[in-house]
Parts: sequence; C-alpha cells; structure tokens
Amino acid sequence: MQWRNSARRYGLISILLHWGVALAVFGLFGLGLWMVGLDYYSSWYRRAPELHKGIGILLLLAMLLRLLWRLASPPPAALASYSALTRRGAALVHGLLYLGLFVLMLSGYLISTADGRAIEVFGWFSVPATLSGVDGQEDLAGVVHRWLAWGLVGLAALHALAALKHHFIDRDATLSRMLGRERD
Repeated sequence: MQWRNSARRYGLISILLHWGVALAVFGLFGLGLWMVGLDYYSSWYRRAPELHKGIGILLLLAMLLRLLWRLASPPPAALASYSALTRRGAALVHGLLYLGLFVLMLSGYLISTADGRAIEVFGWFSVPATLSGVDGQEDLAGVVHRWLAWGLVGLAALHALAALKHHFIDRDATLSRMLGRERD
C-alpha cells in the first residue's frame, strides 16, 4: 500500500488519519455522555474528564496533521460518476465536519481552562490556559460543546450512511478508496 494519496485512491496516512479521527470522535462522544452522569464518589469522577481532555488534545493534533497532510498529499479527485449536487454536498459535509471539530475542540479547551489551569495530557505535556476568567466561559462553552458534539455525531452518521449508499446502492468506489482497496 502506498503512503501518499494518488489520483484514484487514498494512501495509508490519509486512511489512518480518517479512521483514527472517527474512532476518537465517537469514543470521546461516548466517554462524554458517560462521564457527565458520574457522581462525586465514583472512582472515575476525576479520571474520566482527564482522559477525555487528553484524548481531545491528541485529536486536535491529529486534525492539524490531517490538514497539513491534505496540503502535502491532496485527496483523490471525486469520482466521475458523481453529480454536481453530490460533489457540492460532499464538499459541504466535509467542510462542516472539519469546522465543527475545530470549534468543538476549542469549546472543550475553553471549558477546561476557564479556571486558569492548564490541560495535562497524560503527563507528556500540558496546554496552558490562554483565555480564562471570562464571566460564564465554562457554561457558554459547555452548551456549545454539548450541542456541537451531538450535531457532529449526527453529521458523521450521515457521512457514514452516504458512504454505505455509495458502496451498496451505487456500487462505486467511494468507500473502497477509504478502505485502501481501490487499485491505481
């Protein structure tokens, strides 16, 4: 398998970044839903949020790497069988997923640093609080984070359904390319 994207399919780095981000997003969503229901006496009361924050920062780094990789190794062109509407819809959904993820991570950062403390990432490094102490910062960022998380998971589900539609109904190479199965 090739490392870089080609004109017809995605390379290994793009594939790993795509599926790694997807796994992290759905894992963080599940962890977030679970951890907000923990009570103070749970052994996970402090550990779950720290895990959520650490993975969130690593996801931010992966997304930045993903953007840089798109510049270094542009994705393959859309399939010739796609209509203009399909091309515009795909571009819109991809753009919303990228924008939404960055805003989601920014809101998580603003929640976590509202009290002026840095975010510790598994003892490897810390991310300093650069904006804190704003009245209502944690609450407002929390509302944005919660609703945007639900919206992004819904949009990602729609994205997955579209890929399955392309694979099983249209019988085109859309999903196969992201699985590394389409040959040049």
